[in-house]
Amino acid sequence: MTITDTTTWTSARLKQVDKEYVIHSWSVQGKLDPIPVAGGSGSWFWDYDGRRYLDFQSQLVNLNLGHQHPRLVEAIRAQAEQLCYIGPGFAERSRAELAEMMAGLTPGDLKMSFFTTGGAAANENAVRLARHVTGRQKVIARYRSYHGATAGAMSLTGDPRRWAAEPGMSGVVRMLDPYTYRCPAGHPDPCPVCSGGPHLEEILRYENPETVAAVIVEPVTGTNGLLYPPDGYLRSLREVCDRYGILLIFDEVMAGFGRTGEWFACDHWDVVPDILTTAKGLNSGYVPLGAMTVSARISEWLRDNMFWGGLTYAGHPLACASGVASLRIMQDEGVVDNARAMGERLGAGLAELAGRHPSIGEIRGRGLFYGVELVRDRDTREPLVPFNAKGAAAAPVGRLLKAAMQRGVYLTANFNVLRLTPPLIINAEEIDLALGVLDEVLDLADEHYQN
Repeated sequence: MTITDTTTWTSARLKQVDKEYVIHSWSVQGKLDPIPVAGGSGSWFWDYDGRRYLDFQSQLVNLNLGHQHPRLVEAIRAQAEQLCYIGPGFAERSRAELAEMMAGLTPGDLKMSFFTTGGAAANENAVRLARHVTGRQKVIARYRSYHGATAGAMSLTGDPRRWAAEPGMSGVVRMLDPYTYRCPAGHPDPCPVCSGGPHLEEILRYENPETVAAVIVEPVTGTNGLLYPPDGYLRSLREVCDRYGILLIFDEVMAGFGRTGEWFACDHWDVVPDILTTAKGLNSGYVPLGAMTVSARISEWLRDNMFWGGLTYAGHPLACASGVASLRIMQDEGVVDNARAMGERLGAGLAELAGRHPSIGEIRGRGLFYGVELVRDRDTREPLVPFNAKGAAAAPVGRLLKAAMQRGVYLTANFNVLRLTPPLIINAEEIDLALGVLDEVLDLADEHYQN
């Protein structure tokens, strides 16, 4: 077969080819009707008909620098002209430079980095390394977590997408989440779940702490509802892990690199993990890239012990060059400061909307990492749609998202929680535009309010 390219790519042609040959993530393929996207710039993308959409999700919460940032595009071009690929066994400048920058930016004594193709691979390697360093096998993860879609990362994941992949990796034990709006323990005072350490210690009592290698948590839960822990929660986990010689892994794949208004979410509480996993905002997803960054103690362990991990594309030069450029852009252009300032504007606007829309049960967020929980009744906190809603049960939120898209604002949700995660380079005018559209489409949620 001879492959030729004589096709003029129209919207109709793209939809036809996409439907026939492309498998999309987490989808029934026959039910899809994706928008054919022609381009993007800054906080916006557009279709083949020229209709523009404000990307209030940063796609998969990874386009922290927005679409087509010119300095980032130029860095990839320059690296491609110099060296597109060299195996991970060689020393290469972009890889070394990014690792040095990570050591300087990450909290505490985090030092050495292993670069992967994304967050799932970073989490896979973090757990494997924790097991080798400790000589233990069990890993404790939370129910409302998402750590990736590869076999091990999916086993760590707690959300319902895990079910279709079971049985998964052995040795995973689950703990409850500090979901203060819907406390799984019913808010006793003090609450063992929402304070962290007491709940973890009880689980360790049943599991034998000498068999537990690591605890892995998202400091701020991303995909599954934008859940912020109470003050003291992460510190409490840190203390329990130290008491029993357990490694603490923070998954900041989504929350890292300025998303919460600090370089890393754990900086809000001044708690340092033994292993930090990142991706997404590390280079805004322009080239697949993730990182596992480890403490000085684990770095020393690696000097004399085998690291049983590897990827053909570990530390890919194009990816690492984009990471170096991304971090420089963030520093030069005050991106974290902008995320903090625009986050304050977004938070203030959402508070005003809560005064007009009874379907808003709770608003939670920092920086540009906000969740809006929608309810049918503020007193009972009955969710607008149930957990793991599908089909007709999910329709009220689906209708709201569609209405926003028709008004030119791209939003997503996790069941009854709207995720508001725009690019960190967004401006005040764009924030206000999104708030105006939210004000309109929340009327659709209010129609289901029962009180």
